[in-house]
Amino acid sequence: MRPVSVAAQRDAAPPDPTLGNALLQAWPDRHLGLPPFSEVRTEHFEPAFQVAMRRHREELDAMAASAAPPTFDNTVVRFDAAGRLYKRIRQAFENLAASHTTPALQAVERAMAEPMAAHDNAVYMHAAFFARLDALHRAQVTPALSTEQCRMLERLHLDFVRAGARLTGAAQQRFAAIEERLAQLSTQFGQNVLADENGWHLELRGEADFAGLPVSVREATKQAGEERGLPGPIVTLSRSLVVPFLSFSERRDLREQVWRAWTTRGEHPGVNDNRSIAHDILTLRAEKARLLGYETFADYALADSMALAQPAVNGLLADVWARAKQAVELERAQLQAVQSDMTANATDGAAAMTEIEAWDWRFWAEKVRQRFYALDDGEIKPYFSLERMAAAAFECAERLFNIHFALRPDLPTYHPDVLAYEVRDATTQRLVGVFLHDNFSRPSKRSGAWMNGYRWQSSVDGVVTPVIVNNNNFNKAPQGESTLLSFDDVRTLFHEFGHGLHGLLSSVTFERLSGTHVLRDFVELPSQLFEHWAMEPEVLRRHARHVHTQAPIPDALIDKLRAARTFGQGFETVRYVASALTDMAVHALPLEHVPSDVVAFEAQVLRHHGLPPGIGINHRFTHFQHLFTGDGYAAGYYVYLWAEVLDADAFTAFEEAGDPFDAAVAARLKTHIYSVGNSVEPGATYAAFRGRAPRHEPMLQQRGLLTTV
Repeated sequence: MRPVSVAAQRDAAPPDPTLGNALLQAWPDRHLGLPPFSEVRTEHFEPAFQVAMRRHREELDAMAASAAPPTFDNTVVRFDAAGRLYKRIRQAFENLAASHTTPALQAVERAMAEPMAAHDNAVYMHAAFFARLDALHRAQVTPALSTEQCRMLERLHLDFVRAGARLTGAAQQRFAAIEERLAQLSTQFGQNVLADENGWHLELRGEADFAGLPVSVREATKQAGEERGLPGPIVTLSRSLVVPFLSFSERRDLREQVWRAWTTRGEHPGVNDNRSIAHDILTLRAEKARLLGYETFADYALADSMALAQPAVNGLLADVWARAKQAVELERAQLQAVQSDMTANATDGAAAMTEIEAWDWRFWAEKVRQRFYALDDGEIKPYFSLERMAAAAFECAERLFNIHFALRPDLPTYHPDVLAYEVRDATTQRLVGVFLHDNFSRPSKRSGAWMNGYRWQSSVDGVVTPVIVNNNNFNKAPQGESTLLSFDDVRTLFHEFGHGLHGLLSSVTFERLSGTHVLRDFVELPSQLFEHWAMEPEVLRRHARHVHTQAPIPDALIDKLRAARTFGQGFETVRYVASALTDMAVHALPLEHVPSDVVAFEAQVLRHHGLPPGIGINHRFTHFQHLFTGDGYAAGYYVYLWAEVLDADAFTAFEEAGDPFDAAVAARLKTHIYSVGNSVEPGATYAAFRGRAPRHEPMLQQRGLLTTV
């Protein structure tokens, strides 16, 4: 064989970066839609995106260039089936970036933010394709279409319009530039929050630092230290560790340190400062809304919601805010009475009556809970192991919706802690989908709890089953021990599982309408509704068993839990509504009035509404990821309350039937809420389930606010 010359080597084509790229190969059928995680490399993503985006645009160009008149099949159906490779890669990328990131993956995330936004612009501003879609939309073809097809045509056309398809010239160019810059800023915002969370911890150095902490919290601090490779126990900024520390630690000075670190994430000078980023995002959103003909971003966001406009949202928030402030003052009186009693009876001279600050409220609320409701965390948590509570959620879904979850340890996952389940119809054994349960906090995972999909259900181009993931951030127990949950953690687990069921049970034709791709103020209905089963005595008696003795939870303890349901709701409601008010206030400003100092504006709004002292709010702007890591919840944090009106009213259907698993009600629930996706207008599909429009009273009752104001 003749040697290859140096010149020939120099002139040869560079190696194809897509060769051996697992993201561009066919994924094994045996994985049921999951990526081959062990074969995917961080360096695969950028070249894979380039190939996938090019193919997606080629598909769109071919549709647009068709000489045939536009029809539903050659325009809408083909669009929904297009770009599958790009969507597959993007879902894998975004899920990994949120659930198990690395510095290298974060670098790719920053590098690809603008190109991915540019690709979205190229798709939704494709003039030739939109001309065909617009002609079809104006042709009044809906009498010949099914209800779902009509909904798909309307939603797809609206997607294009809201993405700037009707803009022209400089206005469209500016809109595209805004979208690309927003993608960059949102990515940086989320990475800054994660960096602040990972960059802070409180070391617990001696027994005095553990004062008041139950065994479960002590063990969680030790496990947190081990996971970070530190020699001793620590408190991190994971909510599942912060909240119990604030509730039980007798060290007021340490509680204050933890609270201040938790509430000032993203608000420190330096590379992780989110203050200017939040300002820039708000400015660009206001400009984007203006380009589309809206006075404010709130007007733009709410135009595509159940609420439709600001007055409906503001009216709901104002009513609940007034009630919650009254309730929180009654709670404050309880806290102060217990505080006064305990400090007056203190024998060591160390206790003193102090003003109840935000880092004190949970501590004194826990004392009230123990005294008046006889609920003690040390007594409760042993009955709520993660394994049993996950089994409870699965069984509730199986009984309600006739599905079965089977653990599949052979399926690939991206982290050893993630459990994969195959979900099938219990009667026909038809594959419903794949469910991933990712329950533990770790430095590579963003905070909070959320659901997402690696693949969404559809049948437009063959049967596509969903691949759904639930993320929680529970504190993992030491090796060989069971992770114990607070009851708040149990509700979180059921909440996210409700989202998961919304994705898994989807039964529509088009991917655009499947699962959780619904209006934002409807999306929290399936998740919040499923929380109700976590409190059902029948469920608790069967699944809440003592981690050591396996004894079922006593009825007396169930009664205490249920009796205490509305305790603390004033505090929780004030914190939630305060964040919703700041969200609406800042997004209701026209472009000219976007505040340069978002922290000062937030404080001004809270003063205006009379935030009670010592409470705090759920999320401050500098770490409010609902608002600033994407615009899905921007001018939309109110949706949890809006959906609670629906979920509280919906569960009364089971109460009226006298059975939380009533088969007829459950069948309607599956058909009209969990499976319908966005194929029917949400108000209509809710009325089909309930037989009427929702009523507000059940929501106020379950929050204990019905008798106030």
